[in-house]
Parts: sequence; C-alpha cells; structure tokens
Amino acid sequence: VLRPTLIRIGGRVYRKNVIQEQACQHEEEEDDFCAGPGDCADEPCDAFVVEETEKGFQCRVEVPSPLYKYIIGKKGETKKRLETETRTSISIPKPGVEGEIVITGQHRSGVISARTRIDVLLDSFRKKQPFTHFLSFALNQPNIQEKFLQFKEEVLEKCSKDHGVSSSLFQNPAKLHLTLGTLVLLNEQEIQKARDLLQQCKEDFVDQIAGGKPLTVEVAGVEYMNDDPAMTDVLYAKVHMKDGSDRLQVIADQLVERFVASGLMLKEWDRVKLHATVMNTLFRKDPSAEEQNNTMTGKSSFKERESFNGRNILKLFENFYFGEVQLDSVRLSQRFSSDASGYYATSGQL
Repeated sequence: VLRPTLIRIGGRVYRKNVIQEQACQHEEEEDDFCAGPGDCADEPCDAFVVEETEKGFQCRVEVPSPLYKYIIGKKGETKKRLETETRTSISIPKPGVEGEIVITGQHRSGVISARTRIDVLLDSFRKKQPFTHFLSFALNQPNIQEKFLQFKEEVLEKCSKDHGVSSSLFQNPAKLHLTLGTLVLLNEQEIQKARDLLQQCKEDFVDQIAGGKPLTVEVAGVEYMNDDPAMTDVLYAKVHMKDGSDRLQVIADQLVERFVASGLMLKEWDRVKLHATVMNTLFRKDPSAEEQNNTMTGKSSFKERESFNGRNILKLFENFYFGEVQLDSVRLSQRFSSDASGYYATSGQL
C-alpha cells in the first residue's frame, strides 16, 4: 500500500492501487477492473490531444480490438462506470473491427479523466497478454544444426539415465535462435510500428556498430538458467563474438532499450542475456512452446514442468563447440509459426 506499483504512460507516472481480484480462472479474460475516482486527477494533460467540438470535448484512443473487452467489462459494467464517474460517453468499435475509441463529454477535465483511466486499464491488461512476437537472431545455419544434432545424440547416449532427461526436451534444430526480447503486438498497426522502429535502429546505430558487415560469433559451451543444476528447466548454449568484442551485446542492449522506450516492449533486465536454448522442459509437453517470461500471462507455468538433472550434461559438455556463424539480420519473429526453412515466420527484419 505504501509502495504501489508505478505505471508510466505517455511521459506521466501513475500509481496503480492494489485491488482485490476474485479467483475465477474461467472468466479471467473478462475481469472487471476500473481505476477508482481518486486514482487519476482531473487535471490538464498534454500527453494526448483533446479536441474542442460544438458539443464539448472529445479524445480519440487507438486501441487494438483484442483489448476492447477490458474497457467494456462484464455486461458493459466497466464502460458504464467510466462514463458515469467521468460524465462522458465512450464509443467503442464492434468486436474484431480495428478503429479508435472516442471519448466525448461536456467538460475537458472529464474527457481527460476517462482517457487516463482507459490508459491505465489497457496498460494493466496488456501486461497479461501472452507475447506474440520476439526479436531474434537465427542460429539455424546447417553447420550449427548438424553440431546441435550431434550434441543431442551424445547427451542421450551418455546421460539418458539421469532424472528427467529425454529426447522431448531438445529444441527443434530449425528453430535455434537468440531471443533479444518479447513483444505483444495485437494488430497490423502495431506490427508495422515495430517494423519501422527496427529500420530506424538500423539507420541510427546498428550499421555503425556492425560496420556494415555481418557479426561473426561462436556458439560454444552450455549453461543452465536456475540455481540448482540437479533441477534444471532450461539449458542454453553460450554465444560470444569471435573477435572478443562486445558489439553483439551492445547492439542487443540498444535495440531492447529503444523498443522499451517506444512502449512496444517491457523492460525485464538491465542487459540482454544472450543465450540459445537447446533444452527446455516446456518442450516436454509442447514441442512448439517458446521460451516464456514468467509474467507472460500472470500465471506461472513452472508447477507443470518436470525438471531434469543437468549435472552430468554440464560436466561432460561444458565446452561443447556448436560452431561459428555469421549474424546478418535481426528478425521480428512471430511466435508459434514456421516459414519454408522451418524457422519462425518473419514479420520484419533489419
């Protein structure tokens, strides 16, 4: 209560007060959430445009259609409450139709209050959406795939008796990659915004850091994610620049920093952890599963995971050499998808 979560929207900072949520799994997507009357001050705000009309004032909000239901609420209750408390009228496009939500009212302060509350609502529920895209470097070149399959064969040959180790844990070799960060892009406009930002990053700093040439990296050695190697969920291959420089790390960190600043990505770590997942207990049940960030849906999937004992793998394959690769593009990859090569479908790249 004394240290509430702070939400940054449009250059302004808001407190998110704790609310009591009902434990109802089946209706989670329709949870009714509304900022209370005291949560948002009815003060002039330059973070968005409020237009004066013949009948008063109005403000337009671009909202992806999958988020409309959170503003409407159960049986329209959230929308009604917003309209009543701010003395405004809120017009929302039909489900599935992309468009703008229009807030109208006789008082500018009421329109601003409604807009601010809608922004807080959207920010809260967007964080509960599973990610749809991620920025990646592909590591599925033939030589890397070949060495990965050799690694898999040797691990199963030497460590198959270790607790939890099985062939179902291994990554699909065609989908080997480095993840830089995950994104929730809910319509074509947001995907285009991400594409444009990637291109801008190329012009602003990527070409300069890379010197206009592909980055030569080596994939070598394995490491585990959690604290206890006997209870491993994710085993990954380590990646480093062949010339010993930190250019790959610098590009990754600056890309994520730029995407976080744009609002397209949430900041998770101070710097990107460059890793290529080779074994993941999520794959045991779902071969198409991706690396999931714990806050992805507001629910933890770790209870369902059966960890494996990675002690012997770490000891025997500590310095396993997967090969050398030229990284020449950052991709905006689409989750749960495949292209002709078997890699993730690409929505954009630099």
